Amino acid sequence: MLKIKEQQVIDAAQQGMDAFVELFYNEIMNSIDGELNADSMQHLTPDQITLVAYCIYREEIMDGGHVQLIHNGYGPFIFLNPFAKAMRLWGAKEFSKLVYSGRKFFEENHKALTKECTDEEFMAIYENYPEADDLDDEFIIMEEEVTEIVARYIDEHIQDFAEIEA
Repeated sequence: MLKIKEQQVIDAAQQGMDAFVELFYNEIMNSIDGELNADSMQHLTPDQITLVAYCIYREEIMDGGHVQLIHNGYGPFIFLNPFAKAMRLWGAKEFSKLVYSGRKFFEENHKALTKECTDEEFMAIYENYPEADDLDDEFIIMEEEVTEIVARYIDEHIQDFAEIEA
């Protein structure tokens, strides 16, 4: 089991929910040498995998939206796994609905969005998928609330994420 020092948890919590969530995400990723794949996921708990999925989703959406998330190959990990269900069970019901909407967008467009292309061609993709903008905007509006729900879930189920050492 992943071990985190109690003082690190206290310090991160004092810095706010983003730092708290990032601490656990970073420690999880360090425990698998930054390599998320089928082999490394076997060493993680379901809650740890869900947290990794959320952090990847959040980073990709905030940086380049659903188009970038799918283009960068994260579509199957986010949309073809029980991530949306897990988020609902964690208490992020509206976000879960958004992920299901994202899955529909992924299923309809993943072939075109995952083709190799130049940077210029990639930027042009955004113009062809305005519906992705709506998904992106919806997440941006709820991101702070969802991150708070995730932080609260980690705090209330901390033993499922890490062993906290004195």
